[in-house]
Amino acid sequence: MIKRHMGSIYLILAASIWGGMYVVSKLVLAIISPIELIWLRYLVALFTLGLIGVATRQSWKIQTKDIPVVFSIGIIGYFISIWAQFVGTKFSSAQMGAVITSATPAFMVIFARILLREKITSRKVLSVCLATIGVLLIVGIGDVGKSSQIGGVILGIAALTWALMSVLIKKVPSDYSQLVITTYAILIATVAMTPFAIAQIKLDELHLLMQPIAWGGILYLGIVSTAGAFFFWNKGLQMVDATRGGLYFFFQPLVGTLLGWFFLGEQVGVAFWIGTLLILGGVLLAIKEEA
Repeated sequence: MIKRHMGSIYLILAASIWGGMYVVSKLVLAIISPIELIWLRYLVALFTLGLIGVATRQSWKIQTKDIPVVFSIGIIGYFISIWAQFVGTKFSSAQMGAVITSATPAFMVIFARILLREKITSRKVLSVCLATIGVLLIVGIGDVGKSSQIGGVILGIAALTWALMSVLIKKVPSDYSQLVITTYAILIATVAMTPFAIAQIKLDELHLLMQPIAWGGILYLGIVSTAGAFFFWNKGLQMVDATRGGLYFFFQPLVGTLLGWFFLGEQVGVAFWIGTLLILGGVLLAIKEEA
């Protein structure tokens, strides 16, 4: 009973941290570019995860045959998907970023069928349809600008690529530490984006990083949102079955919307809430599907 309770707390913490991530990103992106922010966030996360790995005496060995899937996780999940999340959030809003990417569990149904040969049921099909309609509704809101619509499309790409990455993780042998796999994947993504990040850096604007909002946001995203949230999520899933654990993902859009309204003064329209309900309904159907 105590284990189940602690698992729920870990999962709620992780999802809530990710919900707040969109608000923090929105503030920091007003100062530096998305690729710079991701790069700096990963450098902080790598340092943090490295210290944790050394302190806990993790084994860093990985077999050659498993390198391709770890490489794919790093490029698809931690490079393309995270970049799309930050760019999409910059052009849209914290609420839209949190809600659209919450469709990830429903999109995982498709990739699980293709890569893992998992059975697709009518309920799973319905869940994907609901989530897709919800995303399209949010992206196509009539009272938002073209910039926000483009941001919504990019956020949709983020949800799809994160879903693909999540399924690819299941191809990694379970005898590896999740901390080690996460560290290697982030390292791969960091190396891949380094040329792009360096090209974006402007020497005459480095003083902007000294602002409390900038360095505070980078530390939050690197330590709390990346290293911390991943640890809480993985730890929670060790104590709670995956199907029930997926329910706690709903705290991400809930917290993201609440904090976006409270700190950024973002408005929430009727169409946005309808799309939100459709996405959450689709995700709920997907994760409640019985084997």
